[in-house]
Amino acid sequence: MIVIPAGGFLMGSPSNEKGRYSDEPLHSVRIAKSFAIGKYEVMFHEYDHFATAAGRPLPPDQGWGRGRRPVINVGWRDATAYADWLSQQTGQRYRLPTEAEWEYAARAGTRTSRYWGDDPDRGCAYANAADLDGKRVFVGWTVMQCHDGEVYTASVGSYRNNDFGLHDMAGNVLEWTCSLYDENSQAPIQSCEAPAAGRQFVVRGGSWNDEPRNVRSAERHRSDPDFRDYFLGFRLVRELP
Repeated sequence: MIVIPAGGFLMGSPSNEKGRYSDEPLHSVRIAKSFAIGKYEVMFHEYDHFATAAGRPLPPDQGWGRGRRPVINVGWRDATAYADWLSQQTGQRYRLPTEAEWEYAARAGTRTSRYWGDDPDRGCAYANAADLDGKRVFVGWTVMQCHDGEVYTASVGSYRNNDFGLHDMAGNVLEWTCSLYDENSQAPIQSCEAPAAGRQFVVRGGSWNDEPRNVRSAERHRSDPDFRDYFLGFRLVRELP
């Protein structure tokens, strides 16, 4: 894991950002406490160890492989159960990131639409997303005009990191957060929320099958806590003393 220092940033996107959605209000956020976050998304071999120890079913890998590929087909409750188990095993407090922590870590001090800049077509060096390789299989895709070398998920760390040293903060798999979706992005900054009737959790980062506008630092998805699919995984935060 990598320690992320406390600090402030502008969360969301400016009104002139190409591809922005209306639920990305630009506002100032202060991350008051440093935290550690996974350098990589949680991998299949890590989750499989937990699932076997806990007597839980192994999530399907769609035939793409396990090992160092990011775990997929896990819901918010699965991810939270993994974090709780890891906390019990290590005596340290692990959890999902809040939405604000996630975007702060993804931006790594940048103000551009993506942590490598504003040009999506430079993204193949940094992100596994919809690209010309994928378009050979999914011909209707809107894609980055470059080749990232993968159609589906890639082993974590296959692409360049951001300035905090984090990999796959854009693309590969969408990542669960512990913040409930609010159109105005008003979730607590550094505390998790519990499931609530009729509410969905924010998921962030874009996935291997997302078009360029959905692989931006401010872009927001949301899903029901029990939703599972082949484009959805997670990474963890460790709380620091």
